[in-house]
Amino acid sequence: MARKCSVERAELAAGGFATAKKNIVIQFQGRDRAEDNLLQLIRRDALSKGIRDEEIEVVDVYIKPEEQTVFYVINKQVEGSIGF
Repeated sequence: MARKCSVERAELAAGGFATAKKNIVIQFQGRDRAEDNLLQLIRRDALSKGIRDEEIEVVDVYIKPEEQTVFYVINKQVEGSIGF
């Protein structure tokens, strides 16, 4: 049993899902938004509010397609939103 756990840990550390390139697209009512696109829009909005790029450490994103809005919180302090 110990050997099996060691092998599983090694596989997780070496690759597989953890290191696979990921592409996330949110679809709602005929509209598509890619994860990278949303993150760039959030970054641009945050920078326009006076946040410096190097200050950004944590970005929490909440997507509410039914409101056509993406809410975000940067560093658990700065809140904002962008259109979906």
